[in-house]
Amino acid sequence: MTILNVPWWRRIAGLAAGVALAATGTVLAGSGQAAAAAPPALREFDLRRGPDRGAPIRALDGRLHRVGADAVLGSSGGKRLRGGCGKAARVPAQSLVYCFDKADSATGQWVPQGVTTISDAKAAERLAGGSRPLLVSWHGGGRVKVTFVDADRRTYRHVLLVYPTMKGKKPTFTDVDIHAGGIAWYGDKLYVADTHHGLREFDTRLIFDLRRSKEGSTRDSGHVGLHGRKYHGHGYRYVMPQTGSWKFAQGWTGGKCRGSGPLRMSWVAIDRTTWHHVLIAGEWCRPKGPRGRVVTWPVQALNGTRTVRADWSAPLPYDRLQGAVRTNGHWWFTQGLGKKRGRLFMARREWWGWAGVTYRTISYGPEDLSCYRGQHRIWTVAEYAHKRALWSFPAAPCR
Repeated sequence: MTILNVPWWRRIAGLAAGVALAATGTVLAGSGQAAAAAPPALREFDLRRGPDRGAPIRALDGRLHRVGADAVLGSSGGKRLRGGCGKAARVPAQSLVYCFDKADSATGQWVPQGVTTISDAKAAERLAGGSRPLLVSWHGGGRVKVTFVDADRRTYRHVLLVYPTMKGKKPTFTDVDIHAGGIAWYGDKLYVADTHHGLREFDTRLIFDLRRSKEGSTRDSGHVGLHGRKYHGHGYRYVMPQTGSWKFAQGWTGGKCRGSGPLRMSWVAIDRTTWHHVLIAGEWCRPKGPRGRVVTWPVQALNGTRTVRADWSAPLPYDRLQGAVRTNGHWWFTQGLGKKRGRLFMARREWWGWAGVTYRTISYGPEDLSCYRGQHRIWTVAEYAHKRALWSFPAAPCR
């Protein structure tokens, strides 16, 4: 489609936007979307339900003490949030900042990636017990954990993600070895990005407390699952088993962006401001490779067993995008730039392409994004050790 095929009033608006962007220097060389770029084919993103994990989960449920997210947040012995990390992470002014403790802020063994909040999960933005948590995923050494942050109590607790399976006739679990670059909480389900295959699914009502389990152990033995007569979780008190998965019907993606075929699932988010709530996912792609894509699926369809068809997709406006969220038609994207501070892009998606794109410099290593509607803020996490912060910026359309 050329600009001549666009109605005159659209042409004037588009030209005005282009002049404004050029004047402010917000269009990066080599990063703009081609005007004639075609939307990806939706069939490429069909998701099919993966193998059922019901049998090992039921068996584990008979041996281990089961709790939900409220119990995790209300338990004693959690770590304390602190202050002082915003300056090192170069968090922008007017940000709300939470800092992990000294050990979690400095470690290179674990790296934070995904962010989601109670605002994604519940319309009322509260759990039954009144908690208003934020969740952060971390990957490290072939393992994944999710941090439940209670900002009201200024505490947080790590929960190890595990894969339930059978060891002969006995139930056990193993580590979840994925990057976990994005997480999205909707209802009771927590969806974790599986870069090459699709989504891993967990249930925040199904968490095992190894301390309160007769067959559980919180000793840091280096073991996970059943060893001897005890269940271990690398010393963590809580483990959350994978309850299911969604895999691309056309197979796995491989290690690089290809510009076609199944999505390289780099990050995910929830949009509750559309008539049908959607799960958003997109790709992190290198500057010289194919342009990444962004896709949405009706999130409630993920409660079933039938193949789930994507309802929208488009080429992304820039490369190296580490997170994105949409709310009330407005888009935000984070771009990581290695040792340099990252960028936050803001845009709208019109039928002919991306419009009104602007950007500003933000923290080092900005990652996944989540809109907390009641706060009118968008949350992200700065990933680098010693420059690490969980922080948010004000965003009026996030409501």
